[in-house]
Amino acid sequence: MKAPLFLILMSSLLPSFARGTDEAYPRTAAGVCEVKSLPAARLMLTETTEGYFSGNNKMFGKLFRYIRTNDLPMTAPVEARIQPGVMVFYMDAASSKRADLQPDTEVKFSDVPQRMVAAVGIRGSYSEENYAEGLAALKLWLSTQKEYEVAGEPYAVYWNSPFVPFFFKQSEVHIPIRKK
Repeated sequence: MKAPLFLILMSSLLPSFARGTDEAYPRTAAGVCEVKSLPAARLMLTETTEGYFSGNNKMFGKLFRYIRTNDLPMTAPVEARIQPGVMVFYMDAASSKRADLQPDTEVKFSDVPQRMVAAVGIRGSYSEENYAEGLAALKLWLSTQKEYEVAGEPYAVYWNSPFVPFFFKQSEVHIPIRKK
């Protein structure tokens, strides 16, 4: 009982950039598959020619430097396209309206409309193995949902900062979908 209370206390003391100050949309609980609608958003993204899992966190560093330099809050989740690797940060509502923010050589902006995804919630480390297991479970579940069809490539969704122990981390796999 003492360890969970200590972790809760410590997480409340972390600076906002380490916790994530704003969540772009609701999380999917671990082990649950669902269809959900994601809101329209302004995104910051960076890319690599390597696969996401071989990128060695270089993309996170580029995005983190951008938000720190431009005094932007860290938001959750962070999304990751797998091949080629793309990492996405959401802009909070106030930042997305700032006229002084401009993309640069490492960070691009993208405005996305509201969209629908099939999602599975995962608990554990942000590993390629956990992603693959989640993707397999989501594809199996989606095959039973006859009213939807795949409308894009799957991607990973990460909710927690690097400071969260692996056994508390929450992530998701999303597959863009549309009604048939």
